[in-house]
Amino acid sequence: MDAVIENLPRFVEGFLMTLRLLVISGLAALVLGTVVAAMRISPVAAFRVIATVYTELFRNIPLTLILFFCAFVLPYLQVQADYVTLALIGLTFYTSPFVAEAIRSGINGVPVGQAEAARAIGLGFGQTLGSVVLPQAIRMVIPPLINVLIALTKNTSVAGGFAVAELFLTTRRLINDNGNSTIALLIAVAVFYLVITVPLGQFAVRLEKRVAVLR
Repeated sequence: MDAVIENLPRFVEGFLMTLRLLVISGLAALVLGTVVAAMRISPVAAFRVIATVYTELFRNIPLTLILFFCAFVLPYLQVQADYVTLALIGLTFYTSPFVAEAIRSGINGVPVGQAEAARAIGLGFGQTLGSVVLPQAIRMVIPPLINVLIALTKNTSVAGGFAVAELFLTTRRLINDNGNSTIALLIAVAVFYLVITVPLGQFAVRLEKRVAVLR
């Protein structure tokens, strides 16, 4: 435990970097995923094709490969950014298809009559989606979206392999420096991850119960 206490500031720095990766890439993935979900159900065939290809492509490529592309190929293509920004880009593009599929499942769960009624009073596709369908869909898919964010929390550890000093990389370096305290350091990093994932999980359970009551 001495190694954990002595290196607590480094743990906190890694924890804050993990939170930064989670919050920024999570919000960006929510926005991008919502746009992709809207394109998947768009009346424009080209939008549907683009969104489908995007979803299937990024959902089935390993995160490590995406981050490798962001860390090494994008700079080669003259994209000037630090490793943290590149990691945020990779995490966003990897997570957004899962967000899109969760939102699309919620949209499919909204009764068809709601959209038909909106169109009957003269609302266009964008108005129907934004004012009628999405508000109901989002309410239904909040628990699955939180599960996506929990998965994103754990996926941030992959960024440690690309020089981003998040929680996992910090712990790995501490283990190299304090080999006789490996177990204590691993327990400490697990606790830091649980500080994020357990509250998110509990929040998802409570929201799911509330949604069930509203239904």
